[in-house]
Order: sequence, then structure tokens, then C-alpha cells
Amino acid sequence: MTFRKTLAVTFAALALLAGKAYAQQPELSGEVRVGELNSYSTLPSFTEPYRKGWQLAVEEINASGGINGQKLVVISRDDGGKPAEALTVANELVSREKAVMLVGGFFSNVGLALSDFAKQKKIVYMAAEPLTDAMVWERGDRHTFRLRASNYMQASMLAEEAAKLPAKRWAVIAPNYEYGQSAVAVFRKLLSEKRPDIEWVAEQWPPQGKIDAGPVVQAILAAKPDAILNVTFGPDLVKLVREGNARGLFRDRAVVSFLTGEPEYLDPLKDEAPQGWIVTGYPWYDIRTPEHDAFLKAYQARFNDYPRLGSVIGYSAMHAAAAMLRKAGSTETGKLIEAGRGLQVVTPFGPIVFRPADHQSTLGAYVGVTGVRDGRGVMLNPQYRKGEDYLPSEAEAAKLRPAD
Repeated sequence: MTFRKTLAVTFAALALLAGKAYAQQPELSGEVRVGELNSYSTLPSFTEPYRKGWQLAVEEINASGGINGQKLVVISRDDGGKPAEALTVANELVSREKAVMLVGGFFSNVGLALSDFAKQKKIVYMAAEPLTDAMVWERGDRHTFRLRASNYMQASMLAEEAAKLPAKRWAVIAPNYEYGQSAVAVFRKLLSEKRPDIEWVAEQWPPQGKIDAGPVVQAILAAKPDAILNVTFGPDLVKLVREGNARGLFRDRAVVSFLTGEPEYLDPLKDEAPQGWIVTGYPWYDIRTPEHDAFLKAYQARFNDYPRLGSVIGYSAMHAAAAMLRKAGSTETGKLIEAGRGLQVVTPFGPIVFRPADHQSTLGAYVGVTGVRDGRGVMLNPQYRKGEDYLPSEAEAAKLRPAD
């Protein structure tokens, strides 16, 4: 069997175990403790499904023998969405709880703080969600591995579609912190390379989680752009869409938007969801692959709910951490790092690899357009874009990193 088929079969078998009674788990000798932290109180729409995802993964891992016969134990904490609080929590997990590695993170500024902490404490950090490119390139370090498709990867996918639009005058709306700044910078660079004729005519940088949508919409309208790049998400996105719809901002204008196709952010809009936006997201209802079918069945059986993208990220991050621990055969940091380089893991989106050169995984993303179906927002015509097709070569990526 090919590597992909072998992993798919293994993945399906593990997922089927999730539907069985966990009272039948094998007795494991000893335990391996992993520290997990995320912004649970700050953005529950993403992090609560994320928590369910990693909980399902832990149950599957322990049902199939744990970490080489040892039980995987996860100690979870809320980081409050603040770098300083995340550092306090991370220190507690490592020093008091004796975690052998860290998993998690949502906001990019928090992720960078945790990456610096991992470097200083010489402990492995599996960054689940933070998207900033600095995490694996400009500030990349051997102790940090990143799971999710990065800003560069998603910007490359979106710029590929945006370049096909006739629009020449572009405006930007993005949250004013590391993630928003990084996403806008790379998208502008990539789109301008493909379309030297475009012009950037307006920018709005509302504070994350505190958008005043009326003035933002009015400022963009005054610039009369042909197209808009949107990077807002969560409650900010809801406010922007509702105010934009009321004032006609999106009428006869193209919109390209990071993350908007994720159910966490699309579902709250219901039938107010924008139509025709080019987005990245997670159309769980239209994915037909063996890996995703197995994950969906296990998740729905466990939680009686449908997964969000956070569910996929939490599930995949914890399986990746377990795979690293199993491969290393040790909790020693150096051996974990070596095990992580080139590590192959099956996810609900298919097999991925953590690249040795920059520790970025090849997890991809779905690209499609927004629409409304049965009174709720959905992604239409979704296509999966493989992560490896939207990354610079490993040789190029290595040049972007400081020397280890």
C-alpha cells in the first residue's frame, strides 16, 4: 500500500474507536503530560470546537495504546488572549505541571510570545492556530512547529483568485495587530506581483475585537474602491457585514476575505451572510474524502454536533504532538525536535508533513465563494489547495530564518 493509503486506513481505524466505549481503553503504564493553552475566554466560537477536537484526539490516542504504552494526559489552561498572561500560564504548565511540550495558541501575538518562551525554556511548542509568517521564518526557532496553513499560504491562494478579477482599485480592512498586519502585507505583495496595474486606495485598521463598523464602512465608501481585502473575523466580521450591507458597501464590489468561510464566523450571520466573497474556510458539509468522512463520523458520534475549523485544528494538533512523542520514543527536547522534522501525520484534510527546513506543516485550506443555502451562510464551489503548493521552497524558507 502507498504511504497515503496506509495512513488513511490507520486514521479511519482510529476514528472508529472514538464511537466505542472508552471504558474499554487498555491499561497504560505511566503517563506523558502535555500542556495545552488557548484563548478560551476571548474567542469561544473557535476555541470551544478546538477543545472538543483535541479531546477527541486524546481519547483516540489513549484508546490505541497512548504514547508507546504510556497514557497521554493533557493539562489545559486559558491564556486570556494576552501574551503576558500566556507566558504566565506556559511557565506554570512547564514548571508546576511538568508538561514535556506545549500545544495550542490562537492569536499571532500570543503565538510569538509562546515561541520565544519555548526557545528560552528549551521545550517544544506545537503552534496550532497562530498564522503569522514570523513564527516560522523571521523569528523561527527549532523549538517551534506550526500546524495551520499560514498567512503566506492563505494569501497565495487568495491572491491567485484575486488576480483574475478586473478590479484595479483596492481597499483594506484588517485588525490592527500582528495577524492583520502580516496577512495584509503578504497579500499586497503577492497580488501586486501578479497585477502591477493595481492601486491601493484606502486602509482601515480597527482594533481587534473593538471595531466601530460605521466609520470604517464610510471611510472605505469614500475611497470608491473596486475591490476590498477583508481580514476581520469573529464579532468584528459580523458588525462589518451588517453595517456594510446596510450602507451598500459590498454592492457591485469584489471582496476577498481571509477565514470568512469558516463556520465559526459564517454561521452567526445566517441569511445575512455575504454572497460572492472569495474566501478561505471549511465546508465540512461538502467534503467527501475518506479522512474527513472518518473524522466527521467520530466527531458527531462523540459530541452530537458538526465540526468547525477549530475542531479540525485541535484534533490535528494533538495527533501531531502524539505522533512526535511516539516517533521520538522520548520526552527529551532534542529528540522531539528531530522527530518533528519531516514528521508525517494524517489529518481530516489528508496526510501532511512538517517541513524540516522551517517546521511549517503542509496542511492546506479550502478556497471558495460565500453564499446562502437553506437560510445560512455556506462556502460554494470549495476546492482544497494543498499547502505544499503555496509555500516557498525549503531552501528559500531556510534563508528567511535566523540560524539555529
